[in-house]
Amino acid sequence: MAKLSKEDALRYHSQGKPGKIEVVPTKPYSSQSDLSLAYSPGVAEPCLEIEKNPETAYEYTAKGNLVAVISNGTAVLGLGNIGAMAGKPVMEGKGLLFKIFAGIDVFDIEVNEKDPEKFIQVVKAISPTFGGINLEDIKAPECFEIEERLKKELDIPIMHDDQHGTAIISAAGLLNALELTGKKIEEIKIVVNGAGAAANSCTQLYMMLGAKLENIVMVDSKGVINTKRTDLNDRKKPFATSRDITTLAEAVAGSDVFLGLSVAGVLSKEMVQSMNEKPIVFALANPNPEISYEDAMSARPDIIFATGRSDHPNQINNVLGFPYIFRGALDVRAKCINEKMKIAAVRAIAELTKKAVPDVVNAAYNIKRLTFGTEYIIPKPLDPRLLTTVAPAVAKAAMESGVARKNIEDWDAYNNRLRDLMGSDNKMLRRFYEIARQNPKRVVFSESNHLNMLKAAEAALAEKICYPVLLGNEEKIGNIAAENHIDLTGIEIINLRHDREEARRIRYARYLAAKRGREGMTFDEAYEKMYERNYFGMMMVETGEADALITGVYSSYANSVEAAKEVVGIRDGLKHIGAMHIMNTKKGIFFLADTLFNRHPSTETLIDITKLTYNTVKFFNHEPVMAMLSYSNFGSVQSGSPASVHEVVRTFHEQFPEICVDGEMQVTFALNQQLRDEKFPFSKLKGKKVNTLIFPNLSSANTAYKMLIEMGLADTIGPIQMGLNKPIHIVDVESSVRDIVNITAVAVLDAMVNEQREWNEKVQEL
Repeated sequence: MAKLSKEDALRYHSQGKPGKIEVVPTKPYSSQSDLSLAYSPGVAEPCLEIEKNPETAYEYTAKGNLVAVISNGTAVLGLGNIGAMAGKPVMEGKGLLFKIFAGIDVFDIEVNEKDPEKFIQVVKAISPTFGGINLEDIKAPECFEIEERLKKELDIPIMHDDQHGTAIISAAGLLNALELTGKKIEEIKIVVNGAGAAANSCTQLYMMLGAKLENIVMVDSKGVINTKRTDLNDRKKPFATSRDITTLAEAVAGSDVFLGLSVAGVLSKEMVQSMNEKPIVFALANPNPEISYEDAMSARPDIIFATGRSDHPNQINNVLGFPYIFRGALDVRAKCINEKMKIAAVRAIAELTKKAVPDVVNAAYNIKRLTFGTEYIIPKPLDPRLLTTVAPAVAKAAMESGVARKNIEDWDAYNNRLRDLMGSDNKMLRRFYEIARQNPKRVVFSESNHLNMLKAAEAALAEKICYPVLLGNEEKIGNIAAENHIDLTGIEIINLRHDREEARRIRYARYLAAKRGREGMTFDEAYEKMYERNYFGMMMVETGEADALITGVYSSYANSVEAAKEVVGIRDGLKHIGAMHIMNTKKGIFFLADTLFNRHPSTETLIDITKLTYNTVKFFNHEPVMAMLSYSNFGSVQSGSPASVHEVVRTFHEQFPEICVDGEMQVTFALNQQLRDEKFPFSKLKGKKVNTLIFPNLSSANTAYKMLIEMGLADTIGPIQMGLNKPIHIVDVESSVRDIVNITAVAVLDAMVNEQREWNEKVQEL
């Protein structure tokens, strides 16, 4: 991760609208009638209903999806007691995380009150507003009293994340680490270094999972918490050991697990070496752990090591838990977050780690293949499956433990709703950017004389998602940049027509002529093509001198596609390529294909498009439910394009029965599940929500996605190229700067996955 400057941080928080969150209306408000319903006199009706039955507040207001993030600023991150107002940026940030990871709305509330009793009374007084309360950054020991009192006196979910978030995530990691080492939790010896809120909660949760109190030693800044000490408060006394030890070194010797929730540098290599075989060390002090990754790994090759940092394996990060725990609790209107719900979250997170990891997660962390093991005992924070794994587990535990006021009857429908939330407010696109920043690639912008392409290259570098390479005349590009105040600092420019590129043109020409010689291409022809930007840039990608290429703002689709086919080629087993647009709508994410390349696809072409679309949707971690569209339904028209689509469906049902696809059908039946199930109960899509639409021709696909955009009904990511051997992405001529930057993020992901694909092929060859 690039180092953040003070200027970057202050600019981020102040530019545009200050802060990070806002309130957005969810009902129409354009007419006088709308306003009369929203406020007076119409608002009186839900008020009266709620007066009669307070539970209806969940039906008529935002209460059921609204969480308060409340702090008094006495223990803010690593900054300490900086006060309520100074802690506000953190609380806004927590609200942002709730929204983007779980679709939960937040009001951040900073209470200027340090007295626990007064603070409790303030929170109780405002609690009717909320469906849940996330206590944040309140120092120990006051946080214990505050949380316990509020849990007893209120009937909505309350959680102090500083305590329980770390406990839940670390417990999941501990269970998996113990499984890998073959140790039993009831037998292991645990050292907890730190005695604050998180340490207390972690220790209690470990005991609920089976750890024995007599096998636990807790250490604070004064040494081992033992029965000889007379300075222990009521929170520390239950963990006092009777063992005759006083120092951390004595406690660690012969232990199996070290949990650090303290300060950097307190755990030495010698201490780690004194632990039992296959030691488990969770060094969670931030920003620097109790022992560095390098020292820990060199001290013990058999260690399982975790930190709170993203630049090492096994990051213990609270964001793996709190958004999804509150999501599950809110969805069943839970009265509290109890121990069974926490343990359900622990086990759900632990089990998710053992499942096959989607390519998009592997790509995010530049890892060839994440698999359950010593360097992967906990899911990655960018894993999109967390929402659909943890929230249902928490909701079920709430129902089973009797604290739910609303039961979920249809779990498939609930999971579908959660998947829709994964796309809310362009969450998918944000993930693309986050992933690209983890491993930025070298991306060629072939048409860099175009102002939008040049601005996009500047923006992509500023976003830290790639290292742009511009093709063109340096002087001309420089003039355009100067006229439009574009900063080209750090951006490479290659003038492919310059004499100094002669050797590369010759090398590329020989490569291409050798590759396409049996298709009639001579060296002279290939050499001439190397004066064209697309051919030259695509050869950079083909030879590994660049990772991806963006083109299309000048070039015609046909010319760009022809160049791509000649230079990088189509994947084995396919004869056609395709393009997809991802549409982010209020009804969720939809995948549309083919939106760019194939004007009048034959049956064979549609089969390839459908295969490509299926694999691409899977890559983006959605389970494809595909409708083949037409102006007719299920064989009612037996000629023309409906007949071709009908044949495609028949082929897939016979040869690929595991793929969920059906048609041909009109778009009404594709998108209206109830109507489709009633009218066509035989459909393979029965009971399923369609998320992927395959169009019968380019005209209908192109019109559909552009109509959605122009009517303001969807945000879009695309076109996304499907089927080429290398990441060559062709944008629309009318693409905006942001459109091009978005495609650049996708191209970087494509390049990451392409690296993995090539690596896997080499492994198979061996």
